[in-house]
Amino acid sequence: MRNDIQPYERSFTSKEAAEQAGIATPTVRKYGQILERNGYEFLKDGDRRIFVQSDIDALIALRDTEKPLDDTARSLADGQKKRLEGSGETAISPGDTYNQLPQDPNQLKEILSYLANELAASREMNVQVVNEMNQLKTQVSRLKQDHHDLSSNISNSAQKTQRKIEELSKLQKSQYETLLEQEVQKNEFLQTELQKLREEQQNEWRSQNDYNRRLEEAIHKQKDTKWDWLFSLFRK
Repeated sequence: MRNDIQPYERSFTSKEAAEQAGIATPTVRKYGQILERNGYEFLKDGDRRIFVQSDIDALIALRDTEKPLDDTARSLADGQKKRLEGSGETAISPGDTYNQLPQDPNQLKEILSYLANELAASREMNVQVVNEMNQLKTQVSRLKQDHHDLSSNISNSAQKTQRKIEELSKLQKSQYETLLEQEVQKNEFLQTELQKLREEQQNEWRSQNDYNRRLEEAIHKQKDTKWDWLFSLFRK
């Protein structure tokens, strides 16, 4: 188990470790397998390796070595093992906080005053945060109301537009029907006028025919009268 990781030490993924070491991501996986095969330990999240700066230094050492990779990996694993053993022997002793407090009342007063000021500042900061949160809630509420109003306006506008479209459609249909009826009436009127013209023309033709017939009869009658007068002279 590794215990050489510093608090808040940055960790790297395989891709980030490859960028830090200046090698390809598949090479990181290859070097990791070689190191583990020789006893090196990595932090892991399941099967995924998590790299820290000391691991990247090991990758760089493998990248730059002129020795066989297994020999260098074995040396790095031994160095890590010694480092881990040294870290494990270091004992952490809790400090005696009470004995470290100053005995001078003035110093205690200054410390308490400092703590009181820090507490007041913290409370003021908390009040400010609460006020900002309330303002944020108010703004969010206003935004929701504005969104609701905007949605309502859009809906009303869409309904008005739909009504106008329907009214225009009805008006257009009515105008079309009116124009169609007018055209029908005009057509009927023209048909009637044409019929009247035909009848007048036929009457004219009949009158002309009657006149021609009477004229021919008058001419024939006059000729017959002249010949009868002449024949009557010879009879005498």
